[in-house]
Amino acid sequence: MWQNTGLVTHTMKLLAIESSTETLSLALQTQAGLVTFDEVTGPAASQRILPEIQRLLAQAGVALSELDGLVYGAGPGAFTGVRVAVGVTQGLAFGAQLPVVGISAVLAVAESAWQATQSEKVLVCLDARMGEVYHAAMVRQAEGWLAVSPVTVCKPQDVPAVEGHGWLGAGSGWHVFAQVLSARYHDQVDRVCPALIPQAGAMLTLAQPLFAAGKVQAAHEAAPLYVRNRVALTAAERAQGQTL
Repeated sequence: MWQNTGLVTHTMKLLAIESSTETLSLALQTQAGLVTFDEVTGPAASQRILPEIQRLLAQAGVALSELDGLVYGAGPGAFTGVRVAVGVTQGLAFGAQLPVVGISAVLAVAESAWQATQSEKVLVCLDARMGEVYHAAMVRQAEGWLAVSPVTVCKPQDVPAVEGHGWLGAGSGWHVFAQVLSARYHDQVDRVCPALIPQAGAMLTLAQPLFAAGKVQAAHEAAPLYVRNRVALTAAERAQGQTL
């Protein structure tokens, strides 16, 4: 779905690309405002991503070379989807000689949770398939998000413990493994937002201060954050319909 928010948040011109989930998420920020694209494309993201980027640029009336930089979803998430975002970013940035910034999926979800609920303590759990979750405990501070429990992949019953109460549960893992996670954290979680996913719009918000501070990468330095070491399934696992 195309959406033009009409919000001018900064004069910096940035394009964000996120495809670590079933949803292809793009966001383009220019002086004219913020234009976004979010659609469940599944495996078709690899075919849709370049045409949709071109449509986004055309709608905003800017050329790729006129941008100040690119933001990519570094993962963790679906291996193919993460590689698509990183690969496309590398190709576009190299051709247009643009700097890049990578934003992790868990950080993007935490930021989306903050924008939606103003919650400063977020337990991010994303479905990692194969009966596991990508987990991180994020706390918002004046200088940005602090990972009090860094991103890891584990069984839902083995998610790291956290201190205190008033946490918000965010991400698809809270839908797939709702009962197990709720039992694990009991009364520490006040609210759950399982529909929150990594979105390009939130990535732009997170990337702006990094670009402003010059904390950027060259195109060839863009790299995925896999967390899980396995990058392929066995024939038996594929036959069972499992995915990474």
